[in-house]
Amino acid sequence: MTATDSSILNQYLVGKEPFYQPQHDEVALFEAAYRKRLPVMVKGPTGCGKSRFVEFMAWRLGKPLVTVACNEDMTAADLVGRWLLDKDGTRWQDGPLTVAARYGAICYLDEIVEARQDTTVVIHPLTDHRRTLPLDKKGELIRAHPDFQLVISYNPGYQSLMKDLKQSTKQRFTGFEFDYPDAELEAGILVQETGVAPSIAAQLVTVAATARRLKGHGLDEGISTRLLVYAAMLMDDGVAPRAACRMALVQPITDDADIRATLEHAIDMTFA
Repeated sequence: MTATDSSILNQYLVGKEPFYQPQHDEVALFEAAYRKRLPVMVKGPTGCGKSRFVEFMAWRLGKPLVTVACNEDMTAADLVGRWLLDKDGTRWQDGPLTVAARYGAICYLDEIVEARQDTTVVIHPLTDHRRTLPLDKKGELIRAHPDFQLVISYNPGYQSLMKDLKQSTKQRFTGFEFDYPDAELEAGILVQETGVAPSIAAQLVTVAATARRLKGHGLDEGISTRLLVYAAMLMDDGVAPRAACRMALVQPITDDADIRATLEHAIDMTFA
């Protein structure tokens, strides 16, 4: 590895250990997948810890992590690269997928179903025995670095006929299915992340359980662990529990007056 390669990769290293609380055997399974350089798919509801898990694994493995937040306007060129004009003429600019494949990083495509299907097909040659990335506009074929791995994530709850992965894409990956942690584990996460008292953490998890039972009955998605962390952070800063919960747990997830009233009643009962 050249000094230039090192300088490129260093900016993607996870410098500090992220807090991650394993739920099952996902850490050991991911390590096994990385040893064989198998592509990994991480599925689960919003805010349940998918991205934190990937960040933690990159830190644990000591590998750079190149993250791409996928969106419907993303093109193949945004992933692989494009020619740019500058004062000296034209120059090629690698995209994030190309950087990871060329120099040996973990490339994480977050919420991949948000990207157009004609964009995501560019990952196919990297996810089978070829492990290559054709740069058609440059006339170059990149053979993935031995340390390269591709990881994708998405929320199955948002799937539809218009937003889903093709089977030809899905069947190139190994997979994990995440969910919100059980009550005791989730409360422990809140204590570790924010420093709130265990009793407060348990009360927040109780409110979340009420909201999650409303999924499909007025709510598209329940209260995430991420939002519970936000509420706990507000409380740790001195915000009253009910106000913190309304701000972090109710207002962001629904505009329906009846659902808001139900959630606020649960908050009032829990923090009475």
